[in-house]
Amino acid sequence: MQQTNVDRALAALEEQHEGDPERAGVLRLTRKFKASWLELGEALSDAKRAKSWERWGYPSFEEYTKNELKLRADTVDKLTAGFLFLHKSAPQVLQRDPLDAPLPSYQAIDYLRRAEEAGEADQSISKEMIADVRKKILDDNAPLATVARLYNDTLFPVSEHDKRESSKKSLKSTATKLRDLLADSDAVPKRLASTVGEALDELLTALSEAAKAA
Repeated sequence: MQQTNVDRALAALEEQHEGDPERAGVLRLTRKFKASWLELGEALSDAKRAKSWERWGYPSFEEYTKNELKLRADTVDKLTAGFLFLHKSAPQVLQRDPLDAPLPSYQAIDYLRRAEEAGEADQSISKEMIADVRKKILDDNAPLATVARLYNDTLFPVSEHDKRESSKKSLKSTATKLRDLLADSDAVPKRLASTVGEALDELLTALSEAAKAA
């Protein structure tokens, strides 16, 4: 696998801080992130709790994870919250051998955590449903997209207004990208590209006007 620029930067930092085992260890686990998110989640949780970033010269945990580990804040939150959730609610998962039983992704664990929180807050969500979500994610290792498609409407309902707004944003983004691609491409006849481009311009204008009127 070709090494990315971020991975090269992290590898260099790992070597630079080899005299500090904890710091180098977190950097190493970040590089192995996709395959070992539980280990990284634990290491980040420990570093956050111990305020290790202070002796590493950072003003906050967020600055450390962003600038040194190149991780987004929402990713860090899911990693640490996911590890702590499993430690408390499903410790058996932490004992699994990934070669024998694939570990759920950190995104799936975050979904389960939020689902259980929703179940506690909303009595209309049945315990059976939460148990089914838990089984699909922890035991069956079902794809998150499948689980979300089955349960999102009940667990995380979205208003019709929000659905429309989300649809408008998606349409605007897709139309803009397609218009820009057509303008720079010779893969289709110029006349056709021009016709489609004009239609896309009309669509984008209508979407902008609708947004102003809202």
